[in-house]
Amino acid sequence: MRTIRIHVDQPLAVGLELALPSQAGEHVARVLRLVAGDPITLFNGDGRDYSALIQAVGKREVTVQIQASQALDNESPLPLTLAQGVARGEKMDLIVQKATELGVARIVPLLTERSEVKLDPARAEKRLAHWRAVAASACEQSGRACVPEIVAAVPLEAWLRGLADDGALRLALLPEGTQRANALRFTPAGGLLVVGPEGGLGVRDVAALTEAGFAGLTLGPRILRTETAGLAALAALQALHGDV
Repeated sequence: MRTIRIHVDQPLAVGLELALPSQAGEHVARVLRLVAGDPITLFNGDGRDYSALIQAVGKREVTVQIQASQALDNESPLPLTLAQGVARGEKMDLIVQKATELGVARIVPLLTERSEVKLDPARAEKRLAHWRAVAASACEQSGRACVPEIVAAVPLEAWLRGLADDGALRLALLPEGTQRANALRFTPAGGLLVVGPEGGLGVRDVAALTEAGFAGLTLGPRILRTETAGLAALAALQALHGDV
């Protein structure tokens, strides 16, 4: 039987009784047609799954009670940050969703030299909330109990200035890159992976990345779309250095 997992953005504990968030409650009641006594699993990003039983299904809310909790051990030992040039439309949703499924630890939406997406403060806040919801939904599906951190969109050079010198391997997907995934050596700090938007990284972007110590990573002779490139790189890095 399929396990129904629901993300709840609040502290959870055994014995706690709570109402599910309205959208999740509607999905449980109207789409899944669950009833009182049915089991579901809750998680809030703290690395644990919380087994719960539905107590009541009403017109406006679904009430559950937590019965037990269990720590999960399905996070990758390789912490990777995907710094992704903001892509247009649903492409960015796809990137966030699949990167989460692939075990990424952090996502940084970047505004680069060739970025076509313009975000004013109000729109940026809405997009950030939307991307976080996409990531939480991807965790529900993939069985992760840790939701990747997603920060507000930031200009590339501003992000580079704020990077900590923590030993993380710095990589950028570049057509002229010479580093191959199977030859990389990671420290426990993991890695940072920069991917350009639809138009790729510009000359100023590449110069700033080079100055900040980023090496060019290649995935082969073919040029990949922005919604493919980062995901292919994450999958390769996890297979070779993470989930092995």
